[in-house]
Amino acid sequence: ERQLVESGGGLVQAGGSLRLSCAASAYTFHGYTAGWFRRAPGKGREWIACIDSDDRPSYADSLKGQFTIFTDWTKKTLYLQMNNLTTEDTAVYSCARFGDETNCRRGEFGSWGQGTRVTVSS
Repeated sequence: ERQLVESGGGLVQAGGSLRLSCAASAYTFHGYTAGWFRRAPGKGREWIACIDSDDRPSYADSLKGQFTIFTDWTKKTLYLQMNNLTTEDTAVYSCARFGDETNCRRGEFGSWGQGTRVTVSS
């Protein structure tokens, strides 16, 4: 089954912006913590950001100010606004739902989407 579906990836020039979406089926993010992660070619999964059930975001220190995580008013869709992109941001980006923020930050015990690919060109 597929509960989360990411979209919005593609090719973007360095310095540009993208907004990724994560659509939830059968449930919403209400009462849960949601997060974004990425995996660059040849590298492990990296935590980007989480947003808890009270809509409070947390970010990886290296990405603060560049990425913004938020949900729509229905909490059926999770977003990641990405600005000032560089080639180092090229990766497959995935969203997930967790029971708490600790698991979100660690990327453990979550329900995951399949990811959307972002390629940043110079």
